[in-house]
Amino acid sequence: MKLLLLSAIVTLCLIVSCTKNNGYSGSGNSHMNVYLTDGPGAYSAVNIDIQDVQIHTGSDTSESSWQSLHLIEPGEYNLLDFNNGLDTLIASIDLPAGKVSQIRLVLGSNNNVVLNGITYSLTTPSAQESGLKLNLDANLVAGVAYNLWLDFDAGKSIVQAGNSGNFILKPVIRAFVKAESGAITGIALPITAKASIYAIAPGNDTVATTIANPLTGMFQVNGLPAGTYSVAVNGSGSFSDTTITNVNVSIGASADLGTIQLH
Repeated sequence: MKLLLLSAIVTLCLIVSCTKNNGYSGSGNSHMNVYLTDGPGAYSAVNIDIQDVQIHTGSDTSESSWQSLHLIEPGEYNLLDFNNGLDTLIASIDLPAGKVSQIRLVLGSNNNVVLNGITYSLTTPSAQESGLKLNLDANLVAGVAYNLWLDFDAGKSIVQAGNSGNFILKPVIRAFVKAESGAITGIALPITAKASIYAIAPGNDTVATTIANPLTGMFQVNGLPAGTYSVAVNGSGSFSDTTITNVNVSIGASADLGTIQLH
């Protein structure tokens, strides 16, 4: 029987960082990577059988609002492999921009701890079978990539029941998110110009490109590191090109250029 295991209620911390090379989503979406990390514990191994990671979006409290993040490799993870600043990517997904409210792990039955060369099964109190909620209070920005860490405290999560050799799993998990990129948005008109858009960093280095939506002229250049860019908006056929300079991109935000009229 799979168990829905989540930590007690916490507030999601948004911290700016550019330490990882993340994927990023298409227009209207954000990209999220989920990493597993750990605090040290007094064991040789703490093996957790992770079968799924699910996220709850929006304000709807129904079960149907949970979405699987498609675990990269289901199975056992030794938490002690990921302490002292180490982590591992366990899930990755594009999500609609907007509110993220909760996240949870779905664990299988192969959870165990190794102590003094002996492997002990980890049992879970029946009170936890219905799930302990980990509340996330965050609004994802379209075109921005995010990293979410699940810091699973192995030392505090394992409780030995007397001297009987019975070990109980009571998950203590801290979650924190770091925004990893920014975006540039705008509208290129008329739509018959079929504009191409280029984000150009100092030194004339084209970092990213996209094309305007053929029905609305809207565009979004995603996954940009923080910095100052020139944005070239090039029309097709007889339409002129234009370049907007000194466009500042910040991590976790979208720089809106408004409407750009090509002639």
